[in-house]
Amino acid sequence: MTGPAEPQVVLVCGPAGSGKSTHARRLERAGRVRLSFDDEAWARGYRTHPLDAEAAAEVHAHLHTELVRLVRAGRDVVVDTSFWSRASRDAYRAVLAPTGAPVVVHLMDTPRDVVLERLAARRGTGGDDVVVPPDLAVAYLDGFEVPTPDEGPLVVVPGVAAPES
Repeated sequence: MTGPAEPQVVLVCGPAGSGKSTHARRLERAGRVRLSFDDEAWARGYRTHPLDAEAAAEVHAHLHTELVRLVRAGRDVVVDTSFWSRASRDAYRAVLAPTGAPVVVHLMDTPRDVVLERLAARRGTGGDDVVVPPDLAVAYLDGFEVPTPDEGPLVVVPGVAAPES
């Protein structure tokens, strides 16, 4: 667990291929519990993205339940999903509001060409390696709503490092 001055919940935010899972795993190694949308979707048998609305809602509902359970148990948590829109980030903040848990967004700041290169290299071997066709990759990048400090605490994380094993 982290010290009392640090946020209890980190929402790792960025488009597919930006390095969210690599960053979330670093935070996990530092003591946080990692909740991953992609890993949960993969475990439920979903192999392509985007998930339909019903499947996505099912996965998010599971993550919401686990997140609240962990926070109430005194655990520090990192949530690994795109949080592509302010509404998606606000939904997690609303779920956490009754707990009083502090929330901070970590925005992956990864150059567009690096994101596209990473996505082109995917082979579909796991939750964080889901194949994203080039046209969908561009749509994800173009539709991404960058968080701003008016939403609350925001940390910008350089996302250019190669994935760690």
